[in-house]
Amino acid sequence: MQGLVQKNISDRIFDTLLYVVMTIVLIVTLYPFLNVLAISLNDSLDTVKGGLTIWPRQFTLKNYETIFKFEGLVIGFRNSVIRTVLGSIIGVLTASMVAYTLSRRDFQARRLFSVLFALTLYFSGGLIPGYLLIRSLGLIGTFWVYIIPSILGVFNVFVIRSYIDGLPIALQESAKMDGANDYTIFWRIILPLCQPVLATIALFVAVGHWNSWFDTYLYNASKPQNTTLQYELIKVLQSTQSATDYRNINSKQSTIDCRRISGFDQDGDYHGRNHADFARIPFFTEIFR
Repeated sequence: MQGLVQKNISDRIFDTLLYVVMTIVLIVTLYPFLNVLAISLNDSLDTVKGGLTIWPRQFTLKNYETIFKFEGLVIGFRNSVIRTVLGSIIGVLTASMVAYTLSRRDFQARRLFSVLFALTLYFSGGLIPGYLLIRSLGLIGTFWVYIIPSILGVFNVFVIRSYIDGLPIALQESAKMDGANDYTIFWRIILPLCQPVLATIALFVAVGHWNSWFDTYLYNASKPQNTTLQYELIKVLQSTQSATDYRNINSKQSTIDCRRISGFDQDGDYHGRNHADFARIPFFTEIFR
């Protein structure tokens, strides 16, 4: 009885410490978002003084009124959402289909295609040949330039194939004995079992589409109806730094410093800030396990 009481006390102490630690983690995680929200709802002149935490000192909605005056931001937000949703669905579906094909042991050319796919991870045609290819396909100035070139990610294919290789082959063999064809095995057996890796790949693809802006700069800079949110935000940032008109950011007198904004310094070193996305992957995967 005494040992049971001591165990209950130790459990309570552990639970208390766990709640305290998780509360601290929650506060540290939410504070940057609440701080940005407070800044957006605070008067811009007062914000320059600094010292804002999670509550605005001079509440105002003028910042949002100014932002929504830029038609390009609204259009860019709509296109980014459509691009992210559509691109993620197509990217995950195509990668899983190719991965399942390469995982089949009865596929005679699996080694050849695996080698060819792997070569694309180390070698590419380059920026100019890629631009010429996009132009020859007639994708410049269209929305599909965001979807078709990224329709298949080779890295995603290898990740999903490795996961499928870890599944018991007896599942597929027993399904074949019951009369299931390849399509039935893929849709009703492989895909449901691959939910953790598919969720991870979906996160990769969605973040890539949402943060992408360089393809807009290359292929749709002169098409306002096909702009994206990140590209519009870069134009706003560039206009504020160079004191130019946001609406004339594409003019000859005003150009975007792609190298500096994209996260590379003058020496070519990358200083990106998306490393936190990789930290979320194990937790995101565990939800679907």
